[in-house]
Amino acid sequence: MDKFLRWFFEFISEMLKGFEIMFQGIGRGIIKIFNIKNYIKIFKTYSKDFSTPEWILAILTIVVVVVIYVLILVLILMIIRKYIRFRHSIVSNEDLLEEISVLQRDVMKMAKEKDRIMAMKVAQIGGGGGPALSLTSEEYETEDAENIQQAAGDEGIFITQTRRFSKLYEVDMFYKNYETPNYDNEIDLPGVCERYRNFACSKMHLYYDIKTIRLFLAGMASTKLIILQGISGTGKTSLPYSFGKFLGIDTTIASVQPSWRDRTELFGYFNEFTKNFNETEVLKRIYEASYNDNVNLILLDEMNIARIEYYFAEMLSILEMPNADEWELDLVPNVWSSDPENLDHGRLRIPQNIWYIGTANNDDSTYAISDKVYDRAQPINLDAKGVAFEAPEADQLTISFSHLNDLFQDAFEKYPISEENLKKIHQLDLWVIDKLRVAFGNRIIKQMGLFVPVYVACGGDELDGIDYILATKIFRKFESLNLAMLRDELKELVVYINKSFGKGKMNESIAYLERLQKLF
Repeated sequence: MDKFLRWFFEFISEMLKGFEIMFQGIGRGIIKIFNIKNYIKIFKTYSKDFSTPEWILAILTIVVVVVIYVLILVLILMIIRKYIRFRHSIVSNEDLLEEISVLQRDVMKMAKEKDRIMAMKVAQIGGGGGPALSLTSEEYETEDAENIQQAAGDEGIFITQTRRFSKLYEVDMFYKNYETPNYDNEIDLPGVCERYRNFACSKMHLYYDIKTIRLFLAGMASTKLIILQGISGTGKTSLPYSFGKFLGIDTTIASVQPSWRDRTELFGYFNEFTKNFNETEVLKRIYEASYNDNVNLILLDEMNIARIEYYFAEMLSILEMPNADEWELDLVPNVWSSDPENLDHGRLRIPQNIWYIGTANNDDSTYAISDKVYDRAQPINLDAKGVAFEAPEADQLTISFSHLNDLFQDAFEKYPISEENLKKIHQLDLWVIDKLRVAFGNRIIKQMGLFVPVYVACGGDELDGIDYILATKIFRKFESLNLAMLRDELKELVVYINKSFGKGKMNESIAYLERLQKLF
C-alpha cells in the first residue's frame, strides 16, 4: 500500500508540474509580448544606424503591430460582451418560463373555482348537470335563471326569451305574411339575355355585349361561384348589381377587406360576452333565400384583396359536396328555443337558389387566385369597356329559381356536347398531358358539360362555349409552368387546335396561347 501511495503521489505531482509549466509558459509569453521596456531597448540599439527608408519601415512596423494588438483586444472584449448578453437572455428566458408556470397554476385554480361555483348555480336552477345540458358555463352566469329552463331534456333544447339572431328573426317575421309574387315563367333563355341587355342599357346606362350575358347565365348553370375578372372600369361590379335590379331582387354586396382571414368575416360569429350572434348581411341573405323561390345573388366585391382560400374555404368545401342536402353551415353548437325557425340544431341549410359572384382585379394590391378556387368557379373575363348602343325600353323580370333551373335542365337535355367534339376534347386532353403534363380533370369536364349546353340555349355556338372553357379553365393553368422552356410546345398546341377544331374556330384559346408566348 505504501508503494502505491508513493507512486500515486509522484504520478499526480508530475501531472500537476506539467500544468504549472504550461501556465507559467503562458504567463511568461504574455509578459514577453507586452515587455515594452525591451522593445525600446532593442529599438535604441539598432536605430542609431538607420537610414531614412529604414526609419520609415520601422515606424510602419510599430504602427501595424499596435493596430494588431488593438484589434485582438477589441475582439476579446466583444466575445466577453456577447457571452454576458447570452447569459442574460438565458436568465431572462428562465424567469419568463417560471412566470408562465405560475400563471398556469393560477389558471387551473381559477378553473376549479369556476366549476365549483357552476355546480352551485346548476343546483339552484334545478338542473342535474347531465349530458342534456348544452349551454356553457358562461351562459349560465349571464342568463337569468327565470328565463332559462331545461325543456325536452333528451334533445338539449333550452327555453329562453333572449334572441341571439336579431336579423334572422326579422326575416322570420317578414315571411310570416309573405305572399309569393306572380312569376313570369313563360320566358326562355334567349329572352332573358335580350331583355336584361335592353334593361341594363335603357334603365341603367350599362352596355354589355350579348356574349357576356350568355357567358354569365351559362356560368350560373355550371357552378354557384362566378368570378368576373379584368381591368378596372369594365363593369365587373355593375353586372351582378344590375342583374339583381333586373330580377327585382337587390344583390347583396359584401366588400371584401384585406384583413379578412376566416369565415367569421363573411357569416358572423357568436359573441360569448353579449350572448348575441353578430350577423352579417351575407348570412341574412343566405337565410332569407331558404324562404323564397327567387334568384338570389351575393356579390363579393374585390374578392381577391384577401386570400379567398381563408375566408371562403368552408363555402368552397360545402359547394363541392355532390348531395345538396349536405350543404349545411354550422353557426352555433347548441339550441335555444328562440333560435330562427329555419335553423336546424344550430346549422343553416345552404339553399340552391343563391349564387356567389366575385369580382377580381389582377394587380399588385391583390392576391393571385389559386387553382383550387378557379377549378370550382367559372371565370368570366371583362377586358373592354362596353360600347354604347340604342335599346328599347325593358322592364324588370320576375322569374323564379324553379323556372330558371328548369330552363337549365331543358338545355342540358336538348343541347349536349356532340360526340364528335367530346372525342376531340378527349384527344386534346391526352395531347396536353403528354406534352405539358397538365390534365383537364373530371370537375372541369363536368362543368363544361353544363356550361356549353346553356350557352348554346342562350343563342351561342357550341364551339365558342368549348373554346371559352378551354381558355379560362384549362390553358390558364399554363401560367404556373416554365413557359420560357415551352415555347415550342405552345406553338405546336396552336397548330394542333387549328387542325383539330378548324382554323378560326377557337379564337379565345388561340389568342390566349399567343399572349402567353409573347410574355417570354
